[in-house]
Amino acid sequence: MIAGLTWLVAFQVLGEVVVRVLDVTVPGPVAGMLLLFVFLRVRRYGDDGAIVRAGTALLRHLQLFFVPAGVGIVVYLAVLRDDALPIAAAVLGSWLLGLVVVAWTAVGLERLLGKPRDDLGARPDGAGEAV
Repeated sequence: MIAGLTWLVAFQVLGEVVVRVLDVTVPGPVAGMLLLFVFLRVRRYGDDGAIVRAGTALLRHLQLFFVPAGVGIVVYLAVLRDDALPIAAAVLGSWLLGLVVVAWTAVGLERLLGKPRDDLGARPDGAGEAV
């Protein structure tokens, strides 16, 4: 567990270093996560490795990471109440924009890879396919 957590923190720090050296506007943990993904794909890391076990343990207790956000909401409740309409518009707008970007990305990847995926009607025996 300690070795896995050390690897995770090391990749986060590496991501921070890369972002600061290259002066990129991407958050360091995101760059570190991308580097970790590449590392895991290149090394063909197994599911029983220390990194995967540490990540699984962290995901099992993911709700603990929402405690600081909940405390922040309670602390700034008056500000949130005063600016509720702009905040709601920003949250709804960003959600809608994110949904559109993900849909365009998925369609673009399907066209790029040449393999359209339609999992709704496809069954292994061929039954239920659209005509």
